[in-house]
Amino acid sequence: MSSVPTREVARRVFAAEYNDGSHTFKESDDERAPLYYLLPTGERANRVFLVGTLTETEDVGEDSEYWRGRIVDPTGTFFAYAGQYQPEAASTLRELEPPAYVAIVGKPRTYETDDGTVNVSVRPESITEVPAGARDRWVIETAERTLDRIEAYDDEANEYGRMARERYDLDTEQYREAVVAALESLDDGDELGGDDGDRRASEPPA
Repeated sequence: MSSVPTREVARRVFAAEYNDGSHTFKESDDERAPLYYLLPTGERANRVFLVGTLTETEDVGEDSEYWRGRIVDPTGTFFAYAGQYQPEAASTLRELEPPAYVAIVGKPRTYETDDGTVNVSVRPESITEVPAGARDRWVIETAERTLDRIEAYDDEANEYGRMARERYDLDTEQYREAVVAALESLDDGDELGGDDGDRRASEPPA
């Protein structure tokens, strides 16, 4: 019998929601058990799938290359970090010329600063340049998944919704508003770029 773990589904989530989270957890004491990130709308995420505009890349490493990518979606900003243990992703960040639309599959990462603030980033497994149409489809699909999570949030049978209510106590209506804003942004054209005000942009250690 194989002991290879099943690959986790990559959750679609907008930056506005992703950056509001902070809680990670395991569901067993096995040291190989997956680490989950709790989304504020009440879902666990071991991996995430995001598409947005890569607006900036920078090698922030000291002793070795450690690349940071700034990716903007219609609701906010993701930060992706890739170093020697993510050679393909690091190579892509090194070679891509912003602005460019990119699709990223990766692992959620949290880092607590000295003042207790939790910064959230993505450790990419893969980064792929994509056309504008792929970004638009991701926005639509992510809007649908976000609304599905909001609808199930208060269901007593939804253990992750209950966990999110206990851990975060956030108003999910703000994420419904983010969905509306994201869908409306698709009518603004496909120009690369845009800004949104960075949220929790401080840099985790390499």
